[in-house]
Amino acid sequence: MVAATTAKVLLRGLSVSYHGKPALRDVSLEIGEHEIFGIIGPAGSGKTSLLRALNRMDSFVSGMRVAGDIILDGRNLRDWRNLYALRRRIGVVFPLPVGLPLSVYDNVAFAPRLRGVRRRAALDEIVERCLRRAALWDEVKDRLKSLGSLLSGGQQQRLTIARALSQAPDLLLLDEFSIAVDPVTTMRIEDVLKELKHEVTIVLVTNLVQQARRLADRTAFLLSGELVEVGDTEDLFAGRVEDERTRDYLEGRFG
Repeated sequence: MVAATTAKVLLRGLSVSYHGKPALRDVSLEIGEHEIFGIIGPAGSGKTSLLRALNRMDSFVSGMRVAGDIILDGRNLRDWRNLYALRRRIGVVFPLPVGLPLSVYDNVAFAPRLRGVRRRAALDEIVERCLRRAALWDEVKDRLKSLGSLLSGGQQQRLTIARALSQAPDLLLLDEFSIAVDPVTTMRIEDVLKELKHEVTIVLVTNLVQQARRLADRTAFLLSGELVEVGDTEDLFAGRVEDERTRDYLEGRFG
């Protein structure tokens, strides 16, 4: 059994809609500090909408409406007025690598510069540390001035992780991070995430149930915008489920 530690995130009655069409309905759950929390479910189940709500994307997505409470470290996200300050605490890695049109170095140094880091030695230290944590340093240390867009797909995805880590977040959101990378790179990134959970809380959205099994301490199963079940990942995959739809999905009967 893997029990959640101190609550990092609490969702209470979270609902999300787009132009009046529901995408997520009345979801309540707890995400523990320093755990990898998996979110699984077929396409259209509301997984990405949950991540968007966690990152206050309704401020930028036309027609997106969020109801209910999202509590981060005891504070309701709706009470944050400075979204930049909030996003410094929340790193996001999207399904496809989205690099800035900058060098490898400047991709990682971008966020630290925004928060006022100017000394080259300090920036160098941040860039190297984040690239090492993303298991990329050894591959790019001799071409830091090259465009990040010239890296391979797997390297670009790890660069987005390094860039997210450069914000010094305490919550990291990953949305289908392995969709555009090869299996070997996927396993390398998974090893990185196992190490990172000792420093940050990770919310992992994945369509790959075996990836959730390998990585997640606890897992939530969403279906058609409904939270069907949440529990220890080990228990769910051992068949100790409360809802037969969970068993059916994990065993590949639909989705």
